[in-house]
Amino acid sequence: MRTDFTADLKNIPLLKDVSQRAMRSAGKEARWFSLPAGQPLFLAGELADSIYFVVSGALGAFGAGNEFLGHIRPGEPVGEMALFLGGVDLNGDGAPDDKPHSGSVYALRDSEVLALSRTGWNRLVQSEPELLEGMIRIILRRLGRTGQRSVSTLPKVYTLISTSPTIDLRTRARALREELVKFGQKVAIIDEVQGDEKPAAFFDELERNNDTVILITAIGDTSWFKLSTRQADRIWVLARGDARPSVPLMPEETSPAQRLKLVDVILLHPGTERRAARPQEWLLAAGANRLFHWFGDAQNDATRLARVMAGRSVGIVLSGGGARAYSHIGAIRAIREMGIPIDFAGGASMGAVVAACVAMGWDDAEIELRIRKAFVESNPLGDYNLPVVGMVKGKRVNARLEEHFGESEIGELKIPFFALSTNLTSGKVHIHRNGLLRTALRATISLPGILPPVVDGEDILVDGAVLNNFPVETMREMHQGFVIGSDVSGQPEGLNREEFVRPLNFWQWVVRNGFSSPPPIAGLLMRAATVRNDPKLGRDQTDVMILPDLPGIDLRDWTAYDDAVEAGYVAAKAALQASEIPRLCCPA
Repeated sequence: MRTDFTADLKNIPLLKDVSQRAMRSAGKEARWFSLPAGQPLFLAGELADSIYFVVSGALGAFGAGNEFLGHIRPGEPVGEMALFLGGVDLNGDGAPDDKPHSGSVYALRDSEVLALSRTGWNRLVQSEPELLEGMIRIILRRLGRTGQRSVSTLPKVYTLISTSPTIDLRTRARALREELVKFGQKVAIIDEVQGDEKPAAFFDELERNNDTVILITAIGDTSWFKLSTRQADRIWVLARGDARPSVPLMPEETSPAQRLKLVDVILLHPGTERRAARPQEWLLAAGANRLFHWFGDAQNDATRLARVMAGRSVGIVLSGGGARAYSHIGAIRAIREMGIPIDFAGGASMGAVVAACVAMGWDDAEIELRIRKAFVESNPLGDYNLPVVGMVKGKRVNARLEEHFGESEIGELKIPFFALSTNLTSGKVHIHRNGLLRTALRATISLPGILPPVVDGEDILVDGAVLNNFPVETMREMHQGFVIGSDVSGQPEGLNREEFVRPLNFWQWVVRNGFSSPPPIAGLLMRAATVRNDPKLGRDQTDVMILPDLPGIDLRDWTAYDDAVEAGYVAAKAALQASEIPRLCCPA
């Protein structure tokens, strides 16, 4: 039985400069083992006493909430963060205390792994102190705070599954390859004839020699379907928009990607077909967590999906901030003027409303027309009443959301979208990624004390700003591309001090200002709901941060449209011109 894995350690890129003597010493502390596809290497909360290196296969990293974080390829370390941050004697007993893993790691394919004990790792570091610097770079990159993008963490093997014999998978795969080549990628397309019954070494070589591998298969209980889905980093289920899914859609889960829900649905719309099923039905049937649309032979949709594949997609996150959120409209205009595509959109409170306008596919003129009509021409919070659960009745807001967003469902939007609200029943955030769009928007703008909450079954939903007014991490979970954030909530609110030093009673306020002007309590409640302990929270997770200068605009000043939009436009232009995103997301 082998007890010395020095030669295997020497093939790890991070360890290539370690001296032979130190490598031999550490090699005796290492152990090799195989990890079948779908099995965990470790789970969140388990104590870390080793660092692992992938020899072959592929692993997937998941956060504490089971959100997918990225792939780990041959030669890369895993479990390094807990081991690196642990090893400190906290109990005073002379022994280092192990730190629990913050997330879980599973084998996405049959994999081989080398485990190196803490003792072995320390011997390597003593011999080669530069290893610490290399490990710190890896940790920072995986935390997403260095501006570096790691290609290795992206899905590399995509399995495209057709749910109907009328879907031409090869044509779709070729359209995606044509777009990926524009990013300088080398792409292989493998069908049943080329790949069935091939050994694991065949697929390992495909990964080594290509940037992206596309496996294509019809749905069914066949050996190729099982093999191609078992090899997948990500599964894309291609379905017709005019068809209904069978339930269950796919055979019994035979691949880690299925079990771990690394599945997306691509709804194809060949023409003016009638919808046969709600998008949510396809998501549930496929066990998927994202849904995209591909209209006809539209190149724009093929390009967007290729950006997602290549890790070049762009998501925008817009904060809440009452009338200040108008500035996001100017930011959107600047993004579009610079030719930057928007592939995902989301936000909290009024930011989610603007993001929804983008997800609807509206151009700049239509966004301006609708926002002016809904919020600027008259106060949307003007139907005041004596408060029992809210300062206003909310009927105006309901009517305007219905007028402009109608019966649109989130799954029907042009691009993936989310809105974030706060669930007062559970005390947690609630992410709206399906269902009626206007219901999600009504929940995310329901500032406590101003608008009545939205009741959804046992849940009472209020403004997302209460718990997270700038949900960048939610966007990071949706895709592995670039994130552009626009935050208007971190600036001091211009509350009028005199209104609170000598407050008027209700009738005095009405006599002086009329019924249409929002009383001071509105600004007070809005500010209380949007203030954060750390105003910079989430900003370090963006690739571009837009911070409009809005010193004279009050949260409740719904008429300050033009100044806010201009401030957002100016700030976005400056931030984007200093970034690499226009070049990286848009191939020449």
